[in-house]
Amino acid sequence: MPPLRLLALTCALLLPTLAIAAEPVLPRTPVLPQAEGYQTRDSWRQPIAPFQIAEHTWYIGTEGLSALLVKTADGAVLIDGGVQQAADMLLQHMAALGVAPGDLKLILHSHAHGDHAGPLAAIRRATGATLASNAESAVLLARGGSDDLHFGDEIVFPPTQVDRLLQDGETVELGGIVFTTHFTPAHTPGSMSWTWTDTTDAGKPMRIAYVDSLSTPGYQLIDNPRFPHIVEAYRNGFEAVRALPCDLLIAPHPDSVGWTPATTDAPHPKPMSCVEYADSYELAFDKELAKQREATD
Repeated sequence: MPPLRLLALTCALLLPTLAIAAEPVLPRTPVLPQAEGYQTRDSWRQPIAPFQIAEHTWYIGTEGLSALLVKTADGAVLIDGGVQQAADMLLQHMAALGVAPGDLKLILHSHAHGDHAGPLAAIRRATGATLASNAESAVLLARGGSDDLHFGDEIVFPPTQVDRLLQDGETVELGGIVFTTHFTPAHTPGSMSWTWTDTTDAGKPMRIAYVDSLSTPGYQLIDNPRFPHIVEAYRNGFEAVRALPCDLLIAPHPDSVGWTPATTDAPHPKPMSCVEYADSYELAFDKELAKQREATD
C-alpha cells in the first residue's frame, strides 16, 4: 500500500455576535481508535462536548473535524460526520440533544473523502435518514472512496448509496429550514457547500454557510490526466465561495480557519469571511500552480 497522507482540508467561518451555548464541561473523553488502514491525527478523533452555534444549529463533531446537527420541528439534519470511527459518538451526541435515531431525516455532506464521509454509511443504516449528494460524489461514496482522483485507494471508508441526487442550486427543506447546495468543485470535483438561514439568540436571521475545502494537498495541477480542467474547476470554486450568503462560515476542518471547538465556551476566536477564505486560498493556489509550472519548464 502506498504511504498514507493526511488531508489538509480547510474552510472558514465568520461568527456574528452570538452567545454560544455549550454543554457542561466534562472530563476529556478518550480519543477514538485509529482505523486499520487510514491513519489520522488524534484531534480528528478527539470527542468534545456538543455546543450550540445558532437556535437550531449545533456542532457535534470532534476537536478537529466538523459535524453539524440542525434540529427542526420535523426532525433533524446531519451535515458531515468525520472519520468512520465517529459513528457511535455522533449517535450519542444526537441522543444527548434529544434526537433519537429515527428523528434524523436528512444527511448532507461536503465531499466524499474518508475524514468527512467516513461514518455516513453507518449513520444512514442506523437512522434510515435520506442521504443527499451530487452525481460526482455519489460515485465515490458508492466505491467507499476507492480510485480517488488524487489519493487512489489510500483513504477508503465504508461505502454507501445516495438516496437523492442534487443539482447545483437545488434545495432540500425540513421543518421550515431550507438548505441550498452550491457546487464548489475545487478540493474534489464533487465538492459541495451548503447555506441555510438560522436565528441568533437575539432573534435576528443569520445566514450560515458550511463551505467545503479549497486546499490542494499534494495535487497535480499541471497536466493532470484524471482531472484535465482542475485549474478551471478551482477558479470556479473560488468564485462560488465569494458569492455565498455568509454571515457565519463553517468548514470541515475548524482549526484551520480559527475555530477551537475544544473550548466550547469560546470556540471561534478568529473569524474569517467567505471572501477572505476564497481570497487567501486562491493566493495559495496561485503560488502552488506557479511552483509546479516552474518545475515543468
